[in-house]
Order: sequence, then structure tokens, then C-alpha cells
Amino acid sequence: MQDVWQVIVESFPQLMYRGLTMTIPLTLISFAIALVIAVIVALVQFARIPVLRQICRFYIWVIRGTPLLVQLYVIFFGLPSIGVNVDAFPAAVIVFSINEGAYAAETIRGALESVPAGQMEAGRCVGMSYIQIMWHVILPQTFRTAFPALGNELISMVKDTSLAANITVTEMFFQAQRIAGRTYQTMALYIEVAVIYLLFSTVLSLIQRFGEKKLGAYGRN
Repeated sequence: MQDVWQVIVESFPQLMYRGLTMTIPLTLISFAIALVIAVIVALVQFARIPVLRQICRFYIWVIRGTPLLVQLYVIFFGLPSIGVNVDAFPAAVIVFSINEGAYAAETIRGALESVPAGQMEAGRCVGMSYIQIMWHVILPQTFRTAFPALGNELISMVKDTSLAANITVTEMFFQAQRIAGRTYQTMALYIEVAVIYLLFSTVLSLIQRFGEKKLGAYGRN
């Protein structure tokens, strides 16, 4: 038992370091890119641009209908077979961004459609252009509506980054596997890394609740 606690204590700084320097950056970078993709895809669908809308629907269909782990393998292990080599971290960012972009696009599209149609007409009546209406009127309401769902997706992405260990990204779970292979304390280490994921998710949940309260207060003003 003493050996187990020693491994837990000694491994905690290593796991936390990988979490703060790899897991969290991977999550935030991927989620930021995913939001850009999601907004573009959602706006194309909302505007009902014929050909582009079908392309967006196909993208969402394919990405949401295939496992994230398979997508990681296609990019990291599959592309080299056709002469395209991508390092582990960029490959993970690409896959997580594209994957999350498909899910977030549907969230944002639903929020866009929930904005009353009269908002667009009111903007036109005061002489605003389509872009001005979308930027100053529609999108702020959209993101206020979509914020809780997007927050949940961000928290889910933190946990999903553990899959990046399968393509040799040295994030937190990969580090736990390394230590477990050396010490053979698999149960203790995997529980420890689970607790750290729980800690990260809890912090993000608290931030999400704070943001929801702020947006709720803003919406009532």
C-alpha cells in the first residue's frame, strides 16, 4: 500500500503538468477552431445557400456518423500511406476541430433558428445591412442561447482528448500509461488521472455556470 501511495504522490505533478501543458491547450485550440468552423457552417445552412448547404450537410453527416477514434487514425496513420505526414499534436487538433465543429454547427444552427424572424426585419427597417444585422443582432442572441450547450461540448472535449494518446500525443492519459507501464500500478494511476479529468471538468462547469448567470442577467436587462 505504501508503494501505491508513493507512486500516486510522485506521479501527480507529472500528470498535472501534462494536463496543463498538453490536454488543456489541445482542448482550447481545437475548440476555438471548431467554433469558427461551426459558425461558418451554421450560417451557410441558415442562409440556405443551395450547393454550399448540401456540402455542409454532408460534412455534418460524415463527421457525426463516424467514431472520433477512427477519424484520428485516418489522419495520423492513414494519410502517410498517400504521402501526407502530420505530426501527432497537429493531427489531434485537426481531428478534434473538425469533429467538434460538426456538433457545434448543429447547436449554433438551432440557436440561430430560435431567434425570432422579426429581428431580421427590424434590422432592415433601421437601414442595417445583412452582415450588420447578423453581427450586431442575430449572433449575440444566438450565442447566448447556445452557450450552455457549447459549454457542455467543451467539457466533453476535455475528456475526449484522452483519445489522442492513441496517436502518441503525450497528453495526460498518455503520461499515465507511461508511468503505469513502469510501475505496474495501473488501478491507482488510472483512478488518479480520472480524478484530475474530473477536476478539470468541475472547474469548467463552474465557469460555465458563472457565464450562464451573467448571460441570464444580461438578457433580462
